[in-house]
Amino acid sequence: MIQETHTITSPCKGIIEKVLITEDSYVYEWEKLFFIKTSEGNMEEISVGASGTITSLRIKEGDFVSTESILALLKDDLLITGSD
Repeated sequence: MIQETHTITSPCKGIIEKVLITEDSYVYEWEKLFFIKTSEGNMEEISVGASGTITSLRIKEGDFVSTESILALLKDDLLITGSD
């Protein structure tokens, strides 16, 4: 059986304002996972283009992250789904 793991990384540096998932959460394609407040004061929504189970959550609210910091790992269920 094919299994694929996605590494979800930060596209920017800033503070984790909100974590919308937990470890073992099932997430849908493009579902909002995190909000990061950038040093410029903008709020970035973080999502991933795959559905599956969060196998590792590497950050918590209030953490500072840099560009390309690992936020979470997702085990892809290899199904085509969507999120509202």
